[in-house]
Amino acid sequence: MTDGLWILLGGLAVVAVLVFWHAGCAARRRRKLQSLRLDARQRGIVAEAFPLWEEVPEEIRMETEGWMHVFLSEMTFEACGGLAEVTEEMRLAIAAPACLLIARRPQDFYERLRSILVYPDAFTVKDEWGMEDIRLGESWGYGSVVLSWETVKQGDLNPEDGLNVVLHEFAHQLDQSDGAADGVPELEELEDYGKWSEAFLPAYDAFCERVNAGKRSVLDDYGAESPAEFFAVATETFFERAKGLKREEPEIYAELVRFYGMDPSEWR
Repeated sequence: MTDGLWILLGGLAVVAVLVFWHAGCAARRRRKLQSLRLDARQRGIVAEAFPLWEEVPEEIRMETEGWMHVFLSEMTFEACGGLAEVTEEMRLAIAAPACLLIARRPQDFYERLRSILVYPDAFTVKDEWGMEDIRLGESWGYGSVVLSWETVKQGDLNPEDGLNVVLHEFAHQLDQSDGAADGVPELEELEDYGKWSEAFLPAYDAFCERVNAGKRSVLDDYGAESPAEFFAVATETFFERAKGLKREEPEIYAELVRFYGMDPSEWR
């Protein structure tokens, strides 16, 4: 074996050691952050901004608070569109519902996500044809979630309307974690995909027919846009109108209970 090859192998070994060391440090840092809890003042801010919070069982709230510390430490919040700053209230109001989604799914922490872009109100984007479109929220497959603060406030303050832009956009992040925005997030076991499809595919087709016929449902009509939107709308409804969703779509509800590891229909 030549000296050059020995040097190359030695260099690769050093890199491998550094990678594992860095991963170990990051894991220890996360565990330390997860052990932290919100103080009384922060809990007051969350309860006021996100009233559903007080209905969440204490054990799940504590788990959520731990992930909120990780989230707030690792994510960058950026003020956009004339917003003066992203305040602590804004960060907590966004982090609470976002981390509630993963409180029982730590393997699904938003690894692809780096920044939260916050606009004061609805924002305008250009589509692939250059046409302007007004948005209230947006989830990018890699890098960012974009939110309208006014819409965040409106969605949080009414915990029973089934509309919450943070839950919606971060459900998209979970959906996109496997690289595809198709309404099928990454599941635990291979057989889970079959159960998911058996519940969601016929429900989505039936829902689209109802929407086209002008019939109302516990789910917002926007869910008929695509399977990805159907999953995001179902997630909003799961947390905010749990009993209605369980009654109208029991198969979907059962899959979401298994996926999120909690049953909001049993909350106060």
